[in-house]
Amino acid sequence: MFLRLAEQHKQFVRDLVMNLQALAIVLERGGYLASCYTCGGQMNSASFMVSLGDNHLIRFLVSDYGITWTEMRDDRELMKLEGAEAINQLQELANLVKYQIKPADYIPVAIKGV
Repeated sequence: MFLRLAEQHKQFVRDLVMNLQALAIVLERGGYLASCYTCGGQMNSASFMVSLGDNHLIRFLVSDYGITWTEMRDDRELMKLEGAEAINQLQELANLVKYQIKPADYIPVAIKGV
């Protein structure tokens, strides 16, 4: 049972890394500064970053050891999420692509409520 779960987890991480790579490419084509770096060819970890302008940066890290989402503005950490909550936050980035929101038109959720 544990070997099967370990293999499923490895596949999940690989799938997530591939999706992050695709998201970075699509965001770049949409005018955002985005990157996704992996270590080696095994797809078992990645560092994904996207700039939302005005010193607003998202960093998403994934590996066998964990998953984190960190949102920063002016070099200060605004929010840090882990696990499923971090993955759920990726949907907001995917919505930028889905709804074709350009960097100049993007208003972060924290500012919309003000």
